[in-house]
Amino acid sequence: MTSPRIAVVTGANQGLGRALVEGLAARMKADELVLLTGRSERRVTDAAREVARLPGTRAQVRGRVLDVTDTDEIGRLADELRAKYGGVDVVISNAVARLLPQESQAERADEFIDVSNTATHAILRSFGPVLRPGGRLLVVASSLGTLGHLDPRLHRLFDGASLDQVEYAVESWRTALHDNTAAEAGWPLWLNVPSKVAQVAAVRAVAAARRERDLATGTLIASVCPGMVDTATSRPWFRDHGQAPSPAEAAQPVLDLVLAVHVDPALYGELIRFGRALDWYGGTRPVEQDRMLKP
Repeated sequence: MTSPRIAVVTGANQGLGRALVEGLAARMKADELVLLTGRSERRVTDAAREVARLPGTRAQVRGRVLDVTDTDEIGRLADELRAKYGGVDVVISNAVARLLPQESQAERADEFIDVSNTATHAILRSFGPVLRPGGRLLVVASSLGTLGHLDPRLHRLFDGASLDQVEYAVESWRTALHDNTAAEAGWPLWLNVPSKVAQVAAVRAVAAARRERDLATGTLIASVCPGMVDTATSRPWFRDHGQAPSPAEAAQPVLDLVLAVHVDPALYGELIRFGRALDWYGGTRPVEQDRMLKP
C-alpha cells in the first residue's frame, strides 16, 4: 500500500510559492499533506487557512514557519518529517529575497545569497536523503542559471563541480563582493545571475551523485524555470509585464512536472523550462544591466 504523499514548499505564503501550494492541494488526494512554509507566522497561518478553504482544495494544507536562512531549522524539519512520515515526496525550494531596483545590490548581497543559495544547499543536503522513491525535489531558478551568462573565467567554478565546490564558489563570490573585487574577477553586477547559476550547479551536483538510483525508482531532482512571472518580487524590475503569466499560470508546468507519473531521463538533473531542458552551456552574457532592467 502506497503511503499518502507529503509535500513541502518554501517561500509559499505569496506569489508563485502560494500558487504551487494551491495547485498541489487541488491535485493531490484528501489524505495527503501540503506544508506551506514561510518566515512570517501570521502570513503563513493566513495563507494556509485561505488555501485550505478554496473550493478546489482536496489535500490537507498546513502552515509551517520556516526561515530558510537558518540551515539548522531546515535540517530539523527534514528530520521531523522523516520521523513522522518516513520521508517526503515533494520538495519545492522557492524562497527568494525581494530586492528593489533602487536598492544597493552589494549591500543586500548577504541576505540575497543566504536565501537563494545557502538555503538551496541546505535543502538539497537535508531533504535529499529523506526524499522517498518516486519523489520530486525541485529548485525554482531561472533561465539566467546557465553558464553562458557568466564570464568564461568563472565557468570552472561551477561546471562539473561537487556541492562542496559550489558552496565554496558562492562564498568566494560573497567575499569578492565585500572586498569590492567582484567586477575585477568577472562577477556580473546583477546578483541574480551568479546566484541562479550557482543554484542550478548545486542541483546538478546532487543529481549527478544520485542519477542511476533515482531513475531506477522514478525519482526526479531538477531545477526549474517558471519564466517571467507577474509577482510583487519581479514586477519592479521589468519594463513590460503585459505578457507575463500570473503565478497560477506559471505554476502549471511545474505542477505537471511534479505530478507526472514517469520521469524523463533527459530532464533529470537539468534546468527545465516549460517541460524542456535548457542547455547548461547556453546563454548570453548581458552587456549591461540596464538592457535587461528598468532604467
